[in-house]
This record gives sequence, structure tokens and C-alpha cells, in this order.
Amino acid sequence: MLSFLRFIRIVFVAWRYGLDELVLSSLKHPMAALLLRFVRFGRRPRSPRGVRLRRALESLGPIFVKFGQVLSTRRDLIPADIAAELALLQDRVPPFPSKQAADCIETALGAPPATLFKHFEVDPVASASIAQVHFAVLHDGREVAVKVLRPGMLSIIEKDMALLRMLAGVIERLGADGRRLKPREVVAEFDKYLHDELDLVREASNCSQLRRNFGPDSGRGGVLIVPEVIWEFTTNTIFTMERMYGIPVGQVDRMRAAGIDIPKLARTGVEIFFTQVFSDGFFHADMHPGNIYVSDRPQTLGHYIALDFGIVGSLSEFDKNYLAQNFLAFFRRDYRRVAQLHIESGWVPAGTREEELEGAVRAVCEPYFDRPLSEISLGQVLLRLFQTSRRFNVEIQPQLVLLQKTLLNVEGLGRELDPNLDLWKTAKPYLERWMRERMGLSGIRKQLEKEAAQWSQMLPSLPRLLHEQLSRPNVEPAVLVELGRLRKAREQGNRLLTVIAAVLAVGVALVIWFHVR
Repeated sequence: MLSFLRFIRIVFVAWRYGLDELVLSSLKHPMAALLLRFVRFGRRPRSPRGVRLRRALESLGPIFVKFGQVLSTRRDLIPADIAAELALLQDRVPPFPSKQAADCIETALGAPPATLFKHFEVDPVASASIAQVHFAVLHDGREVAVKVLRPGMLSIIEKDMALLRMLAGVIERLGADGRRLKPREVVAEFDKYLHDELDLVREASNCSQLRRNFGPDSGRGGVLIVPEVIWEFTTNTIFTMERMYGIPVGQVDRMRAAGIDIPKLARTGVEIFFTQVFSDGFFHADMHPGNIYVSDRPQTLGHYIALDFGIVGSLSEFDKNYLAQNFLAFFRRDYRRVAQLHIESGWVPAGTREEELEGAVRAVCEPYFDRPLSEISLGQVLLRLFQTSRRFNVEIQPQLVLLQKTLLNVEGLGRELDPNLDLWKTAKPYLERWMRERMGLSGIRKQLEKEAAQWSQMLPSLPRLLHEQLSRPNVEPAVLVELGRLRKAREQGNRLLTVIAAVLAVGVALVIWFHVR
């Protein structure tokens, strides 16, 4: 009954904000045009379609807000104006009662906050749809932030996800345009994302990995500060981490007043992103201003601080090589190489003509070179390449879509800090150095070192395996004899079928001849 009422509310909100008109106007079908005339009768949308969709999702609640946020990352599937508007969705939800938060902590950790912590701030410092955060102090004096999962989230998510799956099925059945949007795939991706966020141990593990990648032993100069995970106070529903102090990255005036070099900060942000992507293959994929701070402490002044590790991306060696070569080929205007990379990736159908794909890529990329390099958006280039690839039936990998969304965030952040930031000038030396290290002698040495442990296990058994292989009887003559027999049998069968067909043809001809006479 509650699900039915929820569905009725969704339908009402869709009608109120003209989402029916939005869907029908995107379908190229005579029946859709007829229905569009009917639903438009007596009302005219006053706001752009992206604004209406954003407001509708906000009115439907936090799960739909999160769905819109995830949908905004799929710029390979939805129009740019809608994606840009959905990116403005803010996950602002009133906090749940502090008594409830205390009960959750006691259930998860076996004791009330007053016992576990020297001090626990009752009022949350931040609240979102999935969790809220309280500051606290451990008995050893360490200041921490305690993230508490919102109670009852799993049942709420399951109900709304069932409705989203049903709506995705309806959209998919509307025709080719509905299927092109891949609604079931998008909802499945969102479902996985939400369930991953419900497991705070997973988020804590992401945080721990990123901290290790940029820790003292990484040799990266502490450019990115990642909080330490307090594992003894972390469970699936509670995530306790070191408390961070800094200035939100969007507050440029405060950072400048603190003596932070803003242009250098912008360049460092780009370098951090490319280091995560190409060196580690593991990157923070939710780098919007609300999750990035800058330290104002004297000993770490100007260092970035990363928060919220619910969404991370991972890239294989193949993905990293594919991306690096694509970027380098683009800025060298080597469109044939870009086309070859698409084909070599295996994502393009085998019959694709290289020169046809090259022409399509040239049409995408060449207009960018009429602009100064400082105005070129690598994220937009990657997006356009994905869109062009879709014309050739390429299935874009989810990790690359997540990367493209993160790159757009990093570009926007960098140019907000420094409008004159030349992203390519900052990134190109890094990419070229990475390619040299990968393809040169140092890269070969690293690969050999990586494989040495596996080879050390295999080498002792090689003489035995070689002896077994050489000791096996030679079955080739017997196989050749058997193949000869099969060929003769097939030839005999073919001759028999020919004779039968000829006899039947003669019989049919005689029957027809007698019938005519």
C-alpha cells in the first residue's frame, strides 16, 4: 500500500514539473508527438527542462537526489544541459535525532558515546541522506570525526529502488530512444553505488588506501592529506576518522588571506589527480568542493585535504595506457592514432573502418585547436570522444565514465582557483614522463620485479613440465589418419546426397510430365 502511494506521488510530481512532456519531446515517434500535444494542453513549462527535473528530484527526497547526482555523471548518455543542472543537486537533509545517533553507536560498538569517548558533540556538524557526522575526542586526546549511518536506510532504499527499476522498464519500452538512454543500466549502477555507500567499512578501506598512496613513504611531499582511520571505532554503520582542520577549497579569499599561493594550489590539484589516475590507478571520484579542503596549519599550509571516500575509481594497466595515449595523440593532432586506440581497445566492432572513425574523431577534436590551450577542457574532449564512439556501437566502460566526471570536477575546481590555469601545460609533462617510464628500461625493470615472485614459483617446475611434454606419445599420425577417414566419409555422404537429389528431381519431372499429358 505504501509503495502504491509512493508511486502515485512520483506520478503527481512528474506531472507537476512537466517531466511527461520532457520524456515525450525526446522521442521521435508519431504517437509520442500526439501524446505530447495532449499533455501540453492547458500548460506551458516556464523553466528549462533541466531545472524542472532537478526540482522534481529534490521534492521526491534524498534517494532521488542521489539518483540525480549519479545521473549527472553519465554525460555520455544524457544531454549536456540536463547533466549540468543535475550536477547542482545538493545532498542536504535535516539531521536525525542525536539520541538515535547515540543508540546506533552503542549498538555498533557495544557502549554509549559517553563511555567510548572523552567528549562527544551531540549536535552533528554535517548531515546528508546516508549519514551524519559528529565530532568527538578519544580518551588518549586524539580529535576524531564520527560518521553515523542513518537508521533504517536499507528498507527505504529497497522500496525506492523497486520503483526506479519499474520506471526504467517503462522508459526502455518506449522505443529506441528510451533504450539508447540505457535506463536499466543506469539504475543498476545507482543501486550498486548506494549499497556500497551503506557499508562504511568499505569507505574506511578506501580512505586507508588513499592515505597509504600519499603517506610519508610515497615520496610525494605530503601534497594531499588523508585522515587516519580509527579502526577500533569503525564498523559497517560507524566510521571514525582523524578530525581535519582546513578551509573549504571554494573560499578563495580566506585561503589568500591565510597566505596560500592560489595559482600553485590549482596546479597541484591537477598533478594530484593525474598521480592518482596514472601512478596508482586508484582515484577519489567525488572531488567536488564540499569534499576538498586546504590546510591552514603552519606545518601543512597549502596542502589539500580529502574527505568523503564513498566513491572511488579504479583503472587497470590497460585503461591507464589507453587514456594516456589518447590524451597525447589528441594534442599532437594524431587522429589516426586515436582511431587505432579505439579499435585496439576491442570496444569497437571488428568491421569498423579505421579511416571512417578517424574522420569522426577529427570532427570532434579539430575545433578545439582554434582556442587557446588554457581554454581546452580535457574532460569535454573525453566526453566528446565517448559520444563519437557510441555512434560506432562502442560500449564505454563504467570506470572511464567515472574518470571523465572526476576530470570535469578537477578542471572546474582548478579554473575556479586560477582562471588562467593551462591544464594541458600542467598535465602534458606528467603524461609524457609516465609514458617514458612505462615504455623505457625503468618500466621494463619494474615489470620484471613485479613478475619475479611468480616466476620464482614457476621456474623450479619447468624441467618437470618440459620432460612430461617431451615424453608424451606423438598422436599426430593417428589424428591425421582419423581426419582422413572423416574427410572420406563426408565425401561419400555428399555423393550420396547428390544421387538422392538427382533421383528425386527425375521423379518429380516424370510426375509433372505424366500429369501434363
